[in-house]
Amino acid sequence: MISPTKFSFSTIKLKVQPFLLFIALILGLSNAFGQSRATITGNVSDQFGSLPGARVSVEGNSTTATTDVKGNFIISVDEGEYVLKADFVMYTAQFKSIIVKVGETGVVDFELKTGFSMDQPVSLGSRATPESSFLTSAPVDIISPQDISNASRTELSTVLHYLAPSFHSTQQTIADGTDHIDPATLRGLGPDQVLVLINGKRRHNSALLNVNGTVGRGSVGTDFNAIPLATIERIEILREGATSQYGSDAIAGVVNIILKKQVEVIDIDNRILINSEGDGFENYSSGNFGLKIGNTGFLNVTAEYRNRNATNRAGDYQGAVYSNDPATDNLLIGQNDFYGQTGFDNMRVMEIGNAETQNLALYFNGEFQLSPTAAIYLHGGRNYREGKSHGFYRFPKDKDRVVLELYPNGFSPGILTDIQDDAVVMGIKGVKNKFNIDFSHSIGGNRIDYTVNNSNNASLGITSPRTFYSGGFLYDQNTTNLDISRAFDYFSGLNLAFGAELRVENFQIIAGEEASFINGGSTYFDEDGNEKPRIAGAQIFPGIQPENELNRFRTNTAGYMDWEINPNNNLLLKVGGRYESSNDFGSQGVYKFSGRYRINDKLSLRSSYSKGFRAPSLHQVFFQNISSQFIDGDIVQVGTFNNESAVATEAFGINGLRAETSRHFAAGLNGKISDNITFSLDYYYIDINDRIVLSGQFAEGYEEILAPFNVSAAQFFTNAIDSKTFGGDASIHYKTSLGTGEFNASIAANYTKTKVVGPIKVPKSLIGQEDVLFNREEIARVEKAQPNFKINSRVSYEFSKYHLQLGNTLFGEVAYIHPEDGDTSNWVLNEFTGNVETRDQTFAPKLLTDMAVSYQFSDNIRATLGGNNIFNVYPDAHTHSANTSDGNFIYSRRVQQFGVRGANYYLRVLLRL
Repeated sequence: MISPTKFSFSTIKLKVQPFLLFIALILGLSNAFGQSRATITGNVSDQFGSLPGARVSVEGNSTTATTDVKGNFIISVDEGEYVLKADFVMYTAQFKSIIVKVGETGVVDFELKTGFSMDQPVSLGSRATPESSFLTSAPVDIISPQDISNASRTELSTVLHYLAPSFHSTQQTIADGTDHIDPATLRGLGPDQVLVLINGKRRHNSALLNVNGTVGRGSVGTDFNAIPLATIERIEILREGATSQYGSDAIAGVVNIILKKQVEVIDIDNRILINSEGDGFENYSSGNFGLKIGNTGFLNVTAEYRNRNATNRAGDYQGAVYSNDPATDNLLIGQNDFYGQTGFDNMRVMEIGNAETQNLALYFNGEFQLSPTAAIYLHGGRNYREGKSHGFYRFPKDKDRVVLELYPNGFSPGILTDIQDDAVVMGIKGVKNKFNIDFSHSIGGNRIDYTVNNSNNASLGITSPRTFYSGGFLYDQNTTNLDISRAFDYFSGLNLAFGAELRVENFQIIAGEEASFINGGSTYFDEDGNEKPRIAGAQIFPGIQPENELNRFRTNTAGYMDWEINPNNNLLLKVGGRYESSNDFGSQGVYKFSGRYRINDKLSLRSSYSKGFRAPSLHQVFFQNISSQFIDGDIVQVGTFNNESAVATEAFGINGLRAETSRHFAAGLNGKISDNITFSLDYYYIDINDRIVLSGQFAEGYEEILAPFNVSAAQFFTNAIDSKTFGGDASIHYKTSLGTGEFNASIAANYTKTKVVGPIKVPKSLIGQEDVLFNREEIARVEKAQPNFKINSRVSYEFSKYHLQLGNTLFGEVAYIHPEDGDTSNWVLNEFTGNVETRDQTFAPKLLTDMAVSYQFSDNIRATLGGNNIFNVYPDAHTHSANTSDGNFIYSRRVQQFGVRGANYYLRVLLRL
């Protein structure tokens, strides 16, 4: 693929050498602290056998160990008496004491019992010592190691889509770069209203701005799939606004991904998967291992490879090919043997469905003890992805965009993406005068480059290349954090936390090669003999022009303070505040009040109220480009003009972007009905003002203004709407011994409803054009493009060497609303029914079922055979012929509940060495 400004090996060498010297120094220091004179060994197991990866720690100091593939551990200590703690996520911790003397080896064995996620310590929602979600004031979901290990999908966003009801992420189609970076949301809000953390540290966003007609249009999110599944130990999802605690972007909630620390086991995971339709073949391989450094340090490393072929669910094209006259066209189709056809029927000319991708990732997570009270930690990695997708077919009848001498039968243009994602976090943490201190620096970057192939720049005529480098986008983020906290013995407990953050962001737009955007001046003659200019730029993705190149920075500083107080053992009160200041969008102060009351040992009530905010992303402030967009049956060149441009400020009167502000209220109840059943119920209300959206396309009346830019329509970002979102989450978990095995069942649900409220906010120069600025289709994208509810249920039974798993996911309805069909005079003929009807359509709820059977051949080998969506369920098909784009789209590309892959089956072999 064509991609300039690649890193040279010499540059990499210069950057890596200091890092290697640093690691060598740390290893030496770690070994220096690793001298011991006694040994404690033992085994950790559950009712089915050994527990590899369980953690054994010595109470009162930082000495830890993890169990190997047989559940064994070894700890070196000085002579004395010790209390050992054995724990594993989703198991109840167990404590045992032992006395060892010099030269002796003591033996301590543990047999753990499974527990509930409610009992697990969580780090989100509080900066104090981690407590179980039963004791916190915020709702936190835990995706356990078992959940991740048993997941039947291989991409993180898809795994969360089927495990967390409030999380939504589906693969898009015919949407340029959004085909390769999946938008992800919480509670029906936008991708840019979800904050992602890795080991508690802010993760950078992607360079991609979603500008096509998908969920999250006009927003930029985090590329979840750049994080390899094999490196993740567990995931915490805070389902509550938390901008006062973690900063801008946390309006909908926070996803904290916690990386593996295990050092005793080598996991090698291999999977193959194929759709029942015979396409979409996928192969996955990963390896994870850890190295112990001294007594307490570790370095965990992951390598992961994913390759997925394309899925195609296109319909039969029924439109014109060579001529708009049906009789002439039918004759020409037969004469030219177009795709081997002799008429209109069975012409599948497009590729609609999951794009082809190839993904390679290397990740690491480490910690090195410098002293009993201080440690250095680091984590990060690199992900590289190649994507290949297609756009709308360019037919030979469209002489303004097809050079017939190059493509006499037209062409299916392809977009090739090179996506590189890098991240490194380093920090030091320790205790000084009873204060916990954490100082860290994070560097993250994401770059996407576009190559267009099997295309032409029609304005160059016969001299046009067929392949173009069309440019790209780059986003970098540098974040420095200082976090300080301390627990006091006042009342039944008092915690104070405060800190500061400095964040520097950089967004770049990179121009394409000249042939990808230049206007070569070639013309054509239409059917009436009139000479007209051909469209300039590479078809499907016109190259970014040099005048649209930019390199912009933002500096953001913040300070925060949190108080937590337990007036008594049953009541917890919290108050927090944060103040952020940016060099471009101004300053903002936010706050949060929350509390939890333990009604008894098995029932807890919680509630919170907060003010939040989200700063406009650099992408939204500065993005500008020309793109080819399919608008109501035609391909249109659309210019996106940023708020610095004369077009936006003078022609349309657009002002600078402001930060979104929000108000949140939440209340919840959780507890245990018995030792076997837990539950949680939560209600939430989110009021957001000045939401930043990408406008509709302004065309009529602006032809003279737009002509110099070779575009037919203009769009821009603006604070156009206010919205209200309310809903609820509910879950219940059950476990029990059944025969010789263990039975687990859970059901979790989310209901959400978003409503755009009040009038559309338009500048004075656009009064009367509210329906253009943000029409009914765009309003529906905010309100109805994501399922209004989702219910996830899972049942598993583990006995002997077998593990059986059944999962069901019920997706609520979504709706497509046509921009003009609110007026019945705009209804059009539906060729399916023969009636004049609205193009609006509601897509009914659907239930998908997954099933898997695993067998443990030995301690080292486990095999799984399973299927996803085993009943081959698809979304509702289009009911109006005008929505199919001449038959191409059987299913909607604008709103999706779960994609169009259909049933697929997989074989997995896990080696544990």
